[in-house]
Amino acid sequence: METRKVAVITGASQGIGAGLVDGYRKLGYAVVANSRSIAPSEDFDLVTVAGDISDPEVAERVIATAVERFGRVDTLVNNAGIFIAKPFADYTQEDYDNALRVNLGGFFHISQKAMANMVERGSGHVVNITTTLVENANSNVPSALASLTKGGLASVVKSLAIEYAARGVRVNAVSPGIIKTPLHAEETHDAYGALHPVGRMGTIDDVVHGVLYLEQARFVTGEFLHVDGGQSAGN
Repeated sequence: METRKVAVITGASQGIGAGLVDGYRKLGYAVVANSRSIAPSEDFDLVTVAGDISDPEVAERVIATAVERFGRVDTLVNNAGIFIAKPFADYTQEDYDNALRVNLGGFFHISQKAMANMVERGSGHVVNITTTLVENANSNVPSALASLTKGGLASVVKSLAIEYAARGVRVNAVSPGIIKTPLHAEETHDAYGALHPVGRMGTIDDVVHGVLYLEQARFVTGEFLHVDGGQSAGN
């Protein structure tokens, strides 16, 4: 069990997170998957840990489960997040608190625990899922609160990549465009697709392939991979 590579994935019960679980399992990794309401798993090499990842005790339990069950943590994908699209003046205190708690707290606590384990073994990989709106704002999608919080995940990538490079730990990010997930009703797909130069929304597989590329690109760290249908290139 010590030689089996292990990925920890947050926000893993549906959408991109569930796709990432499948992608890493197909790559041969054991997976520890977390979300607030994730169901138990019958797959020996897939362990689920339910709980709010912004809670430091939950974050500690997720990493402890990976180490106790599989002996290590090789990859952490910080996928958990919330996206609230509103005009800036309409955000409530609750919106603000929830976005900071999940998008930043949900990254901070578990990343500290995971990276400590990676440093002990001299290797590891952290991937943050952000949004291309951080770099390419769009008046059709008012998203200042997402930019404030997911922007934090983006800005920390280079800092951590440099801090941990000599210790064998890589840190990267994937910046998706608007992805077809249960969050977006089908009647919105055409309108959202038109916001991308390629003329369509992204798929969960598009994001998964991007993350798995970075997983296998051993010489890549501090990188932002845009999986956004050309949004980052221009309009």
